[in-house]
Amino acid sequence: MLTDARVSELLRESSTEFKELEQTHHRLDVELAELQKRHVLTPQEELIKKQLQKEKLAKKDRMAELIRLYRENG
Repeated sequence: MLTDARVSELLRESSTEFKELEQTHHRLDVELAELQKRHVLTPQEELIKKQLQKEKLAKKDRMAELIRLYRENG
């Protein structure tokens, strides 16, 4: 059985959507890391942080769904 890492590799090669999701997820991760370096966030920065977290989670969920669909449909 293929591991998630192997399926991700295959999708990276064959699916533009997966590749774009992965790149956006990584970019959001970097943006969140930059925000979290600050000791105190303004209310506006807190809102941005929450939006970034939601968007990042949505991208991760969609990538997991694509992995699941790949497994089901070969």
